[in-house]
Amino acid sequence: MANGPSLSIKRTITVRAVVTPRWKEDAERELSNAVQMSDQQLAQLEQEGQQLIDEIRRQSLNPLDPRVQEQVGSVQQQVGQKRAELEEQKRQVLEQQRQVRELEMEQIVEQGQLESFCDVQVGDNLVERLQASVLVRDGVIEAIEGV
Repeated sequence: MANGPSLSIKRTITVRAVVTPRWKEDAERELSNAVQMSDQQLAQLEQEGQQLIDEIRRQSLNPLDPRVQEQVGSVQQQVGQKRAELEEQKRQVLEQQRQVRELEMEQIVEQGQLESFCDVQVGDNLVERLQASVLVRDGVIEAIEGV
């Protein structure tokens, strides 16, 4: 490495985890909570949508008026779009849950990312400096790679 000016840069660090019984238990609990949250959001959406429709009809002199029907249809369409989004999110969480169940013990999985800063200077291999990762087992760091 040459001596000279250095530059501090931000880089992404990959967090990798060793699959253990505790890790699987925590991951499944987190995903189960996410599924429950999705179910609650769907129920709340349906309830709020129905309340809004009831309110529109209640405030109108003629519930069969085409403008009222248009407003009701608009609310139903918005509720339907939001329902589809929430159902897709729930499907993705259920797929993650299935994948977690299939993982084998001691397998290494990518768990997320962190950001950090590192100093670089003339002569450094930038690609190597940017490729950093941390390996954890049940939350305890086992290895730091690519420092």
